[in-house]
Amino acid sequence: MAQSTDNQRTSYPLAAYNFRVKVGETSMSFTEVSGLAVEREHVTYEHGLSFREGPVSMRFNSRRFTPVTCKRGAVLGADPLFLFDWLEAGDGRTMEVSLCDATGAAVLAWKIAVAIPVSLKAPTFNAATNEVVVDTLDLQVREVSVVRL
Repeated sequence: MAQSTDNQRTSYPLAAYNFRVKVGETSMSFTEVSGLAVEREHVTYEHGLSFREGPVSMRFNSRRFTPVTCKRGAVLGADPLFLFDWLEAGDGRTMEVSLCDATGAAVLAWKIAVAIPVSLKAPTFNAATNEVVVDTLDLQVREVSVVRL
């Protein structure tokens, strides 16, 4: 049985290839963003009755954030030295990675309260290739949250 477009739009998962990146108010274009993760500390221990009840696992409230990596991209409509200047300044800025639907409207966003660049790598300059301006941007992040838009 054929499904309607509205049914597909509401019941099918979103594709991860349609996303936008913003640092502050500056839009950027990357082919890949990885490392958007939050981890909780936990410990597993055994006590005197563990032979019967099994081990106990407890989670702590402390959160760890993994480094975020943005690959193969460019800054759109801004100063071409934007990323280099940000790396040199070393200040924390807000960052948002928005997942978009088929029409280009943002549906979900990973909001980073503090993103600090730690590495900026240029591509290999070769006249025979068609490389983009930024090969890799590595960021240390704090306070990652996911919001529905």
